[in-house]
Amino acid sequence: MCGARGGKAWLTARLSLGGGISGPTGASGSAGPVGTMAGMTSTAQHPVQHSDQHPRRHPDQHSHRHPLTVGFDLDMTLVDSRPGIAAAFRVLSAETGVPIEVDLVVGRLGPPLEQELVHWFPAEEVPATADRYREIYPDHAIAPSTALAGARESVAAVRALGGRAIVVTAKYEPNAKLHLAHLGIEPDTVIGSLWAEAKGEALREHGAQVYVGDHTGDVRGARAAGALSVAVTTGPCDATELRTAGADVVLEDLTGFPAWLAAFEADRAA
Repeated sequence: MCGARGGKAWLTARLSLGGGISGPTGASGSAGPVGTMAGMTSTAQHPVQHSDQHPRRHPDQHSHRHPLTVGFDLDMTLVDSRPGIAAAFRVLSAETGVPIEVDLVVGRLGPPLEQELVHWFPAEEVPATADRYREIYPDHAIAPSTALAGARESVAAVRALGGRAIVVTAKYEPNAKLHLAHLGIEPDTVIGSLWAEAKGEALREHGAQVYVGDHTGDVRGARAAGALSVAVTTGPCDATELRTAGADVVLEDLTGFPAWLAAFEADRAA
């Protein structure tokens, strides 16, 4: 289950995973816990690719006549927001007097904020608490958060191919934009407050051929849009969970994405 690997590992090790491409499950394609050294060694030295060694065509993939558009998730795909989210939740806990296990929260990022808050607050208090959290967020969560390895290069790779990069996230849109501006990541469009299949609506509206995310909910969004799902194991879901959910491609992190995208676009234009 996504998030089962959560805990304090992220406090002691930053994510700098190798950029292997993972296909069918195998010993060399298995990822260790997020933020631990186990995930930093094996696939970087022994990358595992799909058996055909080429990007797979999705049955609903858009024609090569359409300009390239790639969608990205935000939290744990482009941005390691765990330190910032942890800080914001600590402030929320102090203000409300409600104990919150912050390590558990940051170990299962992905779904909308309200789905996390119901674990700690009565249902009737969740809307107001969510509003307060979003108010707290800019002052406490932006500065501590960092770009994940390959994030800037991946967005730039889309642009270099003449494409459009969009961010589609469950995060409150103004706060998502603050993260991107702070880190110097410049997508063409940011769409917030969408989760799982609802992401598919925005992806389809913008004509995205590819959606990149770290959660099984992101895979569901890509499939709902008829887009190719590229998953990264920098979030709470491991490679097996992502493949089982239907990811077409699984990468250890975004450092391998520009090369994959170049091959995908060449294949799309052939």
